[in-house]
Amino acid sequence: MSDQPMERLADRVILLWGWRQALVALLAGAVLALGQAPFDFFAVGFISFTLIVWLLDGVGTAPGKGWMRAAFPAFAVGWWFGFGYFLAGLFWVGNALLVEAEDFAWALPLAVIVLPAGLAIFYGLATLAARLVWSDGLGRIAALALAFGAAEWVRATVLSGFPWNAIGYVAMPIPLLMQSVTLTGLFGMSALSVLVFAMPGLLANRRHLTAGIAIALLLVAAHIGFGAWRLTQDVAPSGETLSVRIIQPSINQGEKWDGAARDRIFSALIELSALPPAEGAAAPQLIIWPETSFPFLLTDRPDALVALSELLQEGQLLAAGAVRVEGAASEGGVRYYNSILMINDQGEIVDGYDKVHLVPFGEYLPLQDWLSRFGLRQLVQAFPGFTPGTHRRPLDGGQGARLLPFICYEIIFPGENGSDVETNLLINVTNDAWFGDTPGPYQHFRQAQIRAVMLGLPMVRAANNGISGVVDARGRIVDAFRMDAVGALDAQIQLADPSARAWTAVRWGQPMIFFALGLLIVATGSIPRRRAN
Repeated sequence: MSDQPMERLADRVILLWGWRQALVALLAGAVLALGQAPFDFFAVGFISFTLIVWLLDGVGTAPGKGWMRAAFPAFAVGWWFGFGYFLAGLFWVGNALLVEAEDFAWALPLAVIVLPAGLAIFYGLATLAARLVWSDGLGRIAALALAFGAAEWVRATVLSGFPWNAIGYVAMPIPLLMQSVTLTGLFGMSALSVLVFAMPGLLANRRHLTAGIAIALLLVAAHIGFGAWRLTQDVAPSGETLSVRIIQPSINQGEKWDGAARDRIFSALIELSALPPAEGAAAPQLIIWPETSFPFLLTDRPDALVALSELLQEGQLLAAGAVRVEGAASEGGVRYYNSILMINDQGEIVDGYDKVHLVPFGEYLPLQDWLSRFGLRQLVQAFPGFTPGTHRRPLDGGQGARLLPFICYEIIFPGENGSDVETNLLINVTNDAWFGDTPGPYQHFRQAQIRAVMLGLPMVRAANNGISGVVDARGRIVDAFRMDAVGALDAQIQLADPSARAWTAVRWGQPMIFFALGLLIVATGSIPRRRAN
């Protein structure tokens, strides 16, 4: 045993096995969840990933055993780590099942336990892959970073993807620290975050410690320096401005589709939209309502469009989340879409966008014919399953505004960036009332905030009960409502120049980071050392 305190601690962790090893991995993951919004305690990353390095140091290669038996301990460390992380970071998902508890409370373990257990598989595969090229120096840190960056990419892709709370977000709690994502992409940021967070793992035997500290300090300095520089750079304006009003009605989710409450809900939206602007402020040119804000189908209530024509002043537009229906039973079936509808001052629907990336089990039931036999149903019961839109398309917001639309959690997918269309304002509508005042809505807002940075566009966000707000193209919050607030938020938006949208490294920056990490693994002797064994 070493005389150095950190080395003694490392030795204790390395020698753990069985349930003690699993417990430490579980706790390391749970602690890492404190690095996400609303806690933003990013320093926990150094604790969590240092422990993972030492736990993997203690995983033997099990000579003479089959490949699967030899691989399982490394996989188990990552799985327990991921299970703790997603259990602590996503427990609030179960709140959605309590909105209609009489129908869905039985499924609470599926959301709170099974979902984290399934997501943890990606982290288990990451630690397994890293352990295959493990060493006793810097190479193992690079291997862990590369494996976790790749795991986050796979997690965002497989089975429609779910990149919620990617590790890279831990390193981006404030706008100063968000700017680097335009160079690294989200998955490159996740890999570099693990690289830095895991560097204290070198204290176990101090091999490559000086080089590791130098690399970590260089990356942190570059991260902060680039952020400080970019925040001083003006966003290229298009020369156009848009007066926007965001409506946050905070409708109780249990009342949303209650027939007795529908007129009251619609009246509340109308009243908030009709409030006079502040003294000296311009009347809004665009009013934004949250996701599925209409508590009925517009085809069933033509009087609603008449009421909107009376509400909207000349030249005003309403962008409203709504359920859109298409087709008829006599024509082969009715299709429902989760949409944003653009309605003009004549009460006419002049444009629209249908949600492309639907929520599995929420808006549709995967493998419906099979799973329905076991009593599983989609969470949104007011409609028999939504149909996805065909592609993301810009919306005409008037006054030169070209809106890039995202409905609900579509905003968290880095690959769905609308880079093939010219837009100058990002619009996100959502309904987070399903999750109450839990970390979920704060995490959702943070990820939307960072997406504005990645796309180089200002963002307007209308949420049913929070968090609604305006974010500039650098991720700075211009104005926002708190959770459960009721009101109308007015803002003057400087539209971005579409030709000057943020340069991102999604296409080649992330591969370059992964390639560099691979070179670091080779340069520090991990692969040759593995072959020598």
